[in-house]
Amino acid sequence: MSATARRSALAPFRIRNYRFQWPSDLLTSWAFEVETLVLGWYILVETGSVLLLTILASLQYVGTLVAPVLGMVGDRIGHRDLLVVLRLAYTVLASTIMVLALTGHLAPLNVMIIVAIMGLIRSSDLGIRSALLADIMPAEQLVGAISLSRTTQDSARIAGALTGAGLFAVLGIGLVYAAVACLYLVSSVLMFCVTRPAKSLAAHHATGDHASSKLLRDLKEGIVYAWNGPGMGAALCVAFLANLTAFPFTHGLLPYVARDIFHTDQTGLGYLSASFAVGSLIGSITLSLVSGLRIARLLIGATLAWYAMLLVFVEIRTMPVAMACLVLAGIAQSMSMISAAVILMRTASAHLRGRVMGVRMMVIYGLPLGLLAAGGLIDIIGYSATGSLYAVAGIVAMLAIAIRWRADLWPVHAPANAR
Repeated sequence: MSATARRSALAPFRIRNYRFQWPSDLLTSWAFEVETLVLGWYILVETGSVLLLTILASLQYVGTLVAPVLGMVGDRIGHRDLLVVLRLAYTVLASTIMVLALTGHLAPLNVMIIVAIMGLIRSSDLGIRSALLADIMPAEQLVGAISLSRTTQDSARIAGALTGAGLFAVLGIGLVYAAVACLYLVSSVLMFCVTRPAKSLAAHHATGDHASSKLLRDLKEGIVYAWNGPGMGAALCVAFLANLTAFPFTHGLLPYVARDIFHTDQTGLGYLSASFAVGSLIGSITLSLVSGLRIARLLIGATLAWYAMLLVFVEIRTMPVAMACLVLAGIAQSMSMISAAVILMRTASAHLRGRVMGVRMMVIYGLPLGLLAAGGLIDIIGYSATGSLYAVAGIVAMLAIAIRWRADLWPVHAPANAR
């Protein structure tokens, strides 16, 4: 990498607040990934039910429907302050699981209840951190900052997959959760070190006197605006489609795929999850270095490539080939989701950005719906048939989105394709 490219890629770290937000987001993402893998494996081993596994994964997203409301709360009290509160709450919940595990009182029902509580607030974390990112970063550095911010999730999937599965096998769930609670606590401290952005405070003071009366009106305004902005409706539809039909096979169902399809253990599960994450990290870093892309066209091409790799993955029964396929799928996934985020944040007006990101997080509700449907379909028609059905349906729907919003996504002069 040239010196100029390095300076361009690392430019966001010249902003003090970004130097605290980035590691805070990183530690939180690491903890999220370790929890997802450890609890998924725990439920699968304790119950042997793929349906309960999909229910557990779905419970982590029960709060997506209220994400716009939490986004409004963040607009009122400040996005930084809300993230501090959320991450302290994660610390308390993780500590509860740690205590139950170390005292021998942990049971699948306890896990389900705690995950449901965390799911009410955890789903909003990504949207709120994006809104804070938009507050603290200059407009000209926004695309690079988004790509670098995405690496916190990608690298977390690698670290969480490899260390989480390995530590669970060696130390047990109690000690693993002691580490998870520490990650959440440190992330809370780092987020507290972020200085409150001036424009967030101004917005808070300007609207605080009438917050109650304006809440529903502002929420409606944000939802309507998000679906009608140039290219924004298409980006939201792609995000919903991906969560409904693509992410289930590389997230909530991966413990089932590892154990019942590839007949491997926690370590094998970690390798599969890390492979997808490595591809995603490659995609994120690539986009942080490359400029001049037609983002909307990239959204279409990357999403179709993602589904093509998923179609291949569900037919593979050899671990090394499956891992290579997941790397390619991860690259396509990263480029697709970053493209959608860039379209939303470039197009949205500054005073509506928080609400738009809240709506973006709301469409993640497609993931629990897709997981629950996949769990039932696998029992009826089998794993390969279900995966192929999801991939083909995704390709058809993506083509329909590209045709429906062709004027916003394909012409080189369209705002979403601006360089």
